[in-house]
Amino acid sequence: MTIGVIGLGYVGLPLSLLFAGSGVTVIGFDIDSAKVELLNRGKSFIKHIESSAVAALVDVGAFSATNDFRRIREVEAIIICVPTPLNKNREPDISYILETGKAVAPNLQKGALVVLESTTYPGTTDEELLKVLESNSGLKAGVDFHLAFSPEREDPANPDSKVAQIPKVVGGLTPICLEKAKALYSKAIKIIVPVSSCRAAEATKLLENIFRSVNIALVNELKVVYTAMGIDVWEVIAAAKTKPFGFMPFYPGPGLGGHCIPIDPFYLTWKAREFGQNTRFIELAGEINTAMPQYVIQRVSEALNAQRKAVNGSRVLVVGLAYKPNVDDDRESPSYVLLEHLKTLGAKASYYDPYVPVIRPTREHPQWAGTPSVDWNRETIGAFDAVLIATNHGCINYQELADWAPCIIDARNAMHLTKTAPGQVWKA
Repeated sequence: MTIGVIGLGYVGLPLSLLFAGSGVTVIGFDIDSAKVELLNRGKSFIKHIESSAVAALVDVGAFSATNDFRRIREVEAIIICVPTPLNKNREPDISYILETGKAVAPNLQKGALVVLESTTYPGTTDEELLKVLESNSGLKAGVDFHLAFSPEREDPANPDSKVAQIPKVVGGLTPICLEKAKALYSKAIKIIVPVSSCRAAEATKLLENIFRSVNIALVNELKVVYTAMGIDVWEVIAAAKTKPFGFMPFYPGPGLGGHCIPIDPFYLTWKAREFGQNTRFIELAGEINTAMPQYVIQRVSEALNAQRKAVNGSRVLVVGLAYKPNVDDDRESPSYVLLEHLKTLGAKASYYDPYVPVIRPTREHPQWAGTPSVDWNRETIGAFDAVLIATNHGCINYQELADWAPCIIDARNAMHLTKTAPGQVWKA
C-alpha cells in the first residue's frame, strides 16, 4: 500500500515514519522545499526525532518527501496534517485545510481515502473539506472516494507517548468510509476507536483539549490565590495527587503554549454561536490562562523591587523559549508574550534555550526572528538582574543557575531541589 501524508511537521512526520516502518510506502507532501530536501537526505529537523530514523526509511524506499502534489495520483490514501491556527480576531482559520483540499482534489483517484487529522470544529470534514474535494475533483464523497476524520494525539518528547500505542479515534462520512479508515490505521496502530461520524471524532479532540485548558486555568487561578495566602500551590498539588481516586494533577505555568490548548477550545466557542450556545467555562478558562503572563511579569516586578530595582532598565533573562520542556517547538509559546511585556516595560530582555539557538520566523512574533540565545556560563547569567524560568528543560543545570543568578522568578517549580539563598527565588 502507498499512502500520502500532507504536512510534515510535528504531527505528520512522526505519523509518516510510523506507517513507513509498518510495511506501508509513504510519500510525504509539504510546501516547504527546504524541509523536503532535508528529509530526502535522511535528516530530521525536529529535535526529538532522530535523523537515523528518517535515513533508515529513506534508504529502503519506504519514505520520501515531495512538494509535487501531482503525486497524489500514486497513493491509495491521503492523511492531512496541516495547521489550524486562529486569525487575528481569534476566529478559526481553516484556510490551510481548504487549500490542501484544492491541491488534492484534481489528483484524487477513484476509491481513494482522504482523512483529515488537523484539529478543527465539528462539521469541517463533512461540510467544508467535502465541498472543496467534490467541487474540484468531479467525484462524489462516500461514493467515488472515501472521507474520514481522525484526530491526532501527539505528545512530543514524552517517552511514554508512542503513536502506535495511543488509541486512534476514527469517524467516517459513511459506514464504508469508516471501515476504510479503520483498515488504514490498523496497519500501524494497535487500538482503533470507531465513532459514529466525522463530527463525533472532531468533537472528541476538542473535548480532550478543553478538559486540559479548563483544569490548567483552575490551578493557575489557585496559584494566584494561594500565593496571596502564603501557600505554595506546588506543595498542595503534590499532596493532593496522593489521593488514589477522584483527583488528577494539573500544573500551573506562565501561560498556555503549543498548537492545541491555546487554540482548539476557541474552535468550539466559535462554532457554538452558530447554534445560539454560549461556552462560558471555555471562555473563562481562556481569560484566566491568557492573563497568566501578566501575573508572572508582576512577580518579576515585585522581585526586582525587593532589590530596589525597577523593571525599566533592568536586564531580564527568560529561560526556555519552547512551549514545553525538552522540545524545540515554540508555537504559541507564552515566552514570547513574556518577552514582549518585558520589552514594553523598558526591560532589556533576552532568552536562553538550548533547543532554540536562534528564533525562527513565526506568524505571531516576526520581530524576534534571528534573535540568538545567550550563552550559558557564570559571567553571562550573572550579569542579568533577574532570571525568569518559563520552561523547565531537563538538560538545564538549575543548581548552576542558583549559584550564578542574583534573583530568580520560577514559573515552573524548577528550583525546588536546589540550594538557594533566602529571598533569591520567587514563585510565579
